[in-house]
Amino acid sequence: MKLGVVMIPSPREDGGSVAERAAGMASRAEALGFSGLWVTDALGRGFPTVDPLQQLSLLAGVTNRIELGTCVLQLPLRHPVELAHRVATLDLLSDRRLRLGIGAGSTEADFRAVEADYDGRFRALPELLATMRRTWAGEAVYGPALTPWPGADAGPPVMLGAWRSRRWIDMAATQCDGWIASGIYTTHEDLATGIDMFRTAGGGRTVLANIFTDFRAEPTITPLIARTTINLVCPPAEARNRLRRLEDLGLDDALLVIPFADPDQLEQARELLPA
Repeated sequence: MKLGVVMIPSPREDGGSVAERAAGMASRAEALGFSGLWVTDALGRGFPTVDPLQQLSLLAGVTNRIELGTCVLQLPLRHPVELAHRVATLDLLSDRRLRLGIGAGSTEADFRAVEADYDGRFRALPELLATMRRTWAGEAVYGPALTPWPGADAGPPVMLGAWRSRRWIDMAATQCDGWIASGIYTTHEDLATGIDMFRTAGGGRTVLANIFTDFRAEPTITPLIARTTINLVCPPAEARNRLRRLEDLGLDDALLVIPFADPDQLEQARELLPA
């Protein structure tokens, strides 16, 4: 099982540069051997956030080999043709390192912030993805077609972030390049069931995103962390045991949320990487 890093920027009291901290964290993660750098997508949550594709553009510029991904980008918040163009640009400029994790979204506040249809998000998701793929292929959707760059007419690999349900598991297995589950909203039992359904349907890569990680003696426990049943908010020895349990379920990737305010924990997490 590979280990990646989820980077969620947060402000600092002294107003220090977010760009410098993000770039430094990305460079360290690549040098330490983590498999990927992943970012989340949020708008109206009541705290400062950054655009995920802009953030990955920064990370692409300070790294060379490490995989770059979204876990996950909420498609119903954006126009599919314009989004397809930005995604294709990021994939091109990162030398095809992008792994596009997509989802329908789960937080109503994000939809209200941009006047998007929250109730219709599940119905819209498959059509939005189909429109993006048509755009990448150079097809005209609403007007003139966007001309794809040579060799980039399939777009990046797409992974579906979704609940453990037959409909979405089947879509992830048959129409996408993998399934992304959430460490915040799932249990070991649900995860085991979902992986089994996904494999039975012919699916490939399985990813568990947003595994909150904090090895400090007095970690910061937010309400979101407190609700999780899968996390690495514990000493490193216990974290190793918890990761082994996840690997035994058949996961391909585990994505750790390393505290943005304490990037030195990357070195401790490095000891958890497979030999």
